Amino acid sequence: MTLQAVLWDFGGVLTSSPFDAFNRYEAERGLPQDFIRGVNAINGDTNAWALFERSEIDAAGFDTAFAAEARARGHDVPGKDVLALLSGDLRPRIIAALKTCKTHVKVGCITNNVKSGKGAGMSFDPAKASAVAEVMDLFDHVIESSKIGLRKPDPRIYEHMCETLGLDPAACIYIDDLGINLKPARAMGMTTIKALGEQQILDDLAAATGFVFD
Repeated sequence: MTLQAVLWDFGGVLTSSPFDAFNRYEAERGLPQDFIRGVNAINGDTNAWALFERSEIDAAGFDTAFAAEARARGHDVPGKDVLALLSGDLRPRIIAALKTCKTHVKVGCITNNVKSGKGAGMSFDPAKASAVAEVMDLFDHVIESSKIGLRKPDPRIYEHMCETLGLDPAACIYIDDLGINLKPARAMGMTTIKALGEQQILDDLAAATGFVFD
C-alpha cells in the first residue's frame, strides 16, 4: 500500500527524552535511577500523571498528587519538580527528516502532554517555546492529550488522527519512544518505529519510507 503519512510522538522523538532529565534529577538527589518513571508506571491510567495528561487535574493538583505517590514509594519528590524536567531539546536532524517526510506524505503529531509551561512542548523558556511552535506548525494535524482529554495508549487517539487526516492506518508509520504507545498503532495496522536514538530513528525511518535523509 502506498504510504500516506508519517505520524510522530513529540518528546523523546523530536526532542531529547525527558527520561534523561529525570535520571539527572535522580542522580543529583540520590534517588534510585528511574524512580520517577516507576511512580508514573503504577496505576498507569488513573495516577497523577494520567489525570494531568487528560486535564482532569491542574498543575497544583498534580504537584500534590505526585508527591503523595512518590512518598508512598519511599521518597519525597514534588510534582512541580517533575514538570520543570519535561521540556527536552529539539533534535535538528530529526526535524529535518520531518520536513523531508512532509514533502512526500502527510505528517501528524500525537503527543501526551500537560498544561504546564508554554505550548505543546511544555517549556518555561520563551525562546524554546517559540522554536517548538515553529516545529508544530509543520504538521498537518497535532493531537495533544491535554486538549482532547484522551492519552496514549488509548486507541481512540490514533483513530482520531486517522479520521481527521483521512488515513488508512495500514498506510501509516508511527514513531514513539514508548513501546506501550506503539502497541495500539501496530494493532491498527500501522508500521511502528520505537525511538531509541537519533541515528536509529533516521535509519529505521529511511528503511520504512525509502526517503533519503541527510
